[in-house]
Amino acid sequence: MSSSPRRTALLSRDTNETKIKIALSLDGGSLDSLSSEADGASHHASQTSSAQSISINSGIGFLDHMLHALAKHSGWSLSLTCQGDLHIDDHHTAEDCALALGMAFKNALGPIIGYKRFGTGFAPLDEALSRAVVDLSNRPYAVVELGLKREKIGDLSCEMIPHVLASFAQTAGITMHVDVLRGDNDHHRSESAFKALAVALKEATQRTRNKDVPSTKGVL
Repeated sequence: MSSSPRRTALLSRDTNETKIKIALSLDGGSLDSLSSEADGASHHASQTSSAQSISINSGIGFLDHMLHALAKHSGWSLSLTCQGDLHIDDHHTAEDCALALGMAFKNALGPIIGYKRFGTGFAPLDEALSRAVVDLSNRPYAVVELGLKREKIGDLSCEMIPHVLASFAQTAGITMHVDVLRGDNDHHRSESAFKALAVALKEATQRTRNKDVPSTKGVL
């Protein structure tokens, strides 16, 4: 399985509200061959190693932090930049970044053949604990229960955090359940949820030795 090609996607999504560029490798590694946008030295949500390159600048600091955690613990390399209408509010930028990332994920994944398909993840962050279960079902559906109480975390509205997760699931074509099981701090609750989703996605997208469609229907 080590000879399998890297699963990558390069995506631009422009609307009247946002302009987004994404380079994604589900298998980590350098993004240099995909996009010059991969150099994220000036972005605060950046991390580069021999295994991964992550650079995120959506214009919303806490969203960058969550997408950085998602990429890091999924094993992805990810470059994401967004120019959005933040003079209005955070809605369009947060939603569109999630939609674009879901599209890139689906494109990089390709046909659901030879994948584990199902994944489960648990992630604690101090007092908070979250659970995520995903299915590469090609049937978009999301149940997200985070139990957030604050109005905002940084510049990101708390109402947008579950919407970001659901928007990602919509264009990624996955079934996704994410629950915060316990926790007092909304930052911890949110971050543990994104980390749990990352663990679940990493498991679900593992390649298997059986190069078949993982479904009794024979198609996904």
